[in-house]
Amino acid sequence: MRILLVEDDNRVADALTGALRRNGYDVWRVANAADALAAPDADLVLLDLGLPDRDGIEVCRELRARGSVPVIAVTARGGGLDRIRGLRSGADDYVVKPFNAAELLARIEAVLRRSTPRRVGEDRPITAGSLEINLGRREVTLDGQPVPLTRKEFDVLAVLVRADGAAVPRDRILVEVWQTTYDGMSRTLDVHMANLRGKLGHAGSVVRTVRGVGYRFAAAGKGSPDAAPDTRPVPRSPHPAHSTSASPPTATDT
Repeated sequence: MRILLVEDDNRVADALTGALRRNGYDVWRVANAADALAAPDADLVLLDLGLPDRDGIEVCRELRARGSVPVIAVTARGGGLDRIRGLRSGADDYVVKPFNAAELLARIEAVLRRSTPRRVGEDRPITAGSLEINLGRREVTLDGQPVPLTRKEFDVLAVLVRADGAAVPRDRILVEVWQTTYDGMSRTLDVHMANLRGKLGHAGSVVRTVRGVGYRFAAAGKGSPDAAPDTRPVPRSPHPAHSTSASPPTATDT
């Protein structure tokens, strides 16, 4: 999976490139608009809007006019009008610097998932002993009987299953399932994990806690060591970001 990183700040670019490569992505980095528009095809573009030779909004519009490659704006422009302009220019998501690397990774996965109608193989069930999970159909069975998961409980399980055995940080799960990193949601995640394990019964051990990181999905009987993806913070851009506030999300499960 190739990501085109368009970022003129070497310090930010180096941190992002390292985090992305440690999580299995092939990264092609450029530092200006001209090189971005001349770059080889990519599966996703991370686009800084404050480029030295051209406004990133214009670059985003041109990329969108050329095709359907997903674009995530990664910028210090944090104002409400800036976000609206970025999204209206064709960006699939908008991330304001500074940000946590785990959150950006989760947003990349979410955008890639939305841009692909259905992942190859998701109609084939995943089995762990007597537990069977079909991500495409959103179905879970245990010993041949349906497991009545709520929407959020299934979404949490799906995030872990799609990580293919890698540890998934707590804040990444919050972004994927609740679209937030608000600290007050931590208890909500704990409750959903407890409910999920309870409903999975004797197969609940496939959802494993990775101390100090988060959780991972492991088929019963597999004892491979836990390995967490990189979660180090991306450095603050030298350009100040405007702060925005938002009301904390509700913990209601729907």
